[in-house]
Amino acid sequence: MQQRRPSPRRDRRYPRASKRSRAAGFTLLEMLVVLLIAGLLISLASLTLSRNPRTDLNEEAQRLALLFESAGDEAQVRARPIAWEPLPGGFRFDVRTEDGWRPLRDDLLGERRWEGGVTSVAITYPGSDETRASRLVFGTEAVDVPVEVTLFSAAGSATIVGTGTGRFEVR
Repeated sequence: MQQRRPSPRRDRRYPRASKRSRAAGFTLLEMLVVLLIAGLLISLASLTLSRNPRTDLNEEAQRLALLFESAGDEAQVRARPIAWEPLPGGFRFDVRTEDGWRPLRDDLLGERRWEGGVTSVAITYPGSDETRASRLVFGTEAVDVPVEVTLFSAAGSATIVGTGTGRFEVR
């Protein structure tokens, strides 16, 4: 009598390999394509995250305009003039004392380094005979003279305009 071998379908010890289980993994070529696409997406994301130098310059001008408004308010509160002076690589605010101009050393109006790639500054008083000033002075009165402060960088320029009412805006 011939011994019958159990059918592989019925014998649970020998599961039959189906076509679906053989194709369950990724091929090397598919993995390389996925990695290439992921690399391209990451490089595109890093390119879009880089800062625009023109935006940096405008943001620095906005920060400086807000500092100018704060310095004007501070000059009125202290009843002493405060001056802003551009320096190589940065700027500072000075307060007028009996001994002359002294640098302010507080957190808000202390000496700072330029951000936004600023390379030079021009201070002009429209309608005045003085073509260029070396400092901007905030008086103790609420009304002051109009002034323009232009920041220059490799990306271009941004002008901060003070109308004389204590408010400054970037143009």
